[in-house]
Amino acid sequence: MLSVDELERYARHIVLREVGGPGQNALKQASVLVIGAGGLGAPVLMYLAAAGVGRLGVIDDDIVSLSNLQRQIIHTTSDIGKRKVDSAAAQIHALNPHVRFEAHPMRLTAGNAMALIANYDLVLDGSDNFETRYLVADACFLAKRPLITAALGQFDGSLTTIRAHEKNTDGVFNPTYRCLFPEAPPPGTVPACAEAGVMGALAGVLGSMMALEAIREIVGFGEGLVGRLLMVDARAMRFETLRYARDPQNPLNGDAPDITDLSGHR
Repeated sequence: MLSVDELERYARHIVLREVGGPGQNALKQASVLVIGAGGLGAPVLMYLAAAGVGRLGVIDDDIVSLSNLQRQIIHTTSDIGKRKVDSAAAQIHALNPHVRFEAHPMRLTAGNAMALIANYDLVLDGSDNFETRYLVADACFLAKRPLITAALGQFDGSLTTIRAHEKNTDGVFNPTYRCLFPEAPPPGTVPACAEAGVMGALAGVLGSMMALEAIREIVGFGEGLVGRLLMVDARAMRFETLRYARDPQNPLNGDAPDITDLSGHR
């Protein structure tokens, strides 16, 4: 049940027909794990906390640096040198004390991914490298957890939702992350953020959209992004959606799957 204080705090949600009291209570009962407290994770954490997600976890082993502050809005100048999960914890508590925040100051690995992910209802991946994205996607499939994943370029970004452990209305498994991106690009072909740069406000746009998609998934309204890749071009201020389907050759839920654990990851 929502307290009197929560009823006032979330009043603008509750008057929405698509949310209402039941939807807001669903948010309160939900648990979400965010991978990374950086450019994407920062707005995700802020908006999910503001929305009233009851249990919010974040995993990140990094510390706050001055160059982060151009886009990672959950951290401030006085946080430089602190662990990102600690900086995020302080901001979340100041924003909404009703949220139970769980900090995991570590790197996500094949050894800890399953236990962490299985402890939450929904996973949002805001990591900045393909190695982690494939690890998270495989772990979510094996743990039977929905995944919302996004990626940033210099002036572009993309977002999709993965429910590969579930079947669609036709009785066919939904596509996996590996159906969309069968293989990671060769090392060195995609420059890191520190080398290529990234538009700070674009991280806010994609992170906010990740939070919106998470709220839609939890409350249950609108058409989700399962099987759809939303692409943002910040130069042209253009949004496009690409549909993608399950690849029968994919190694997770394909016709002859061969990934049954995370032993192929580090």
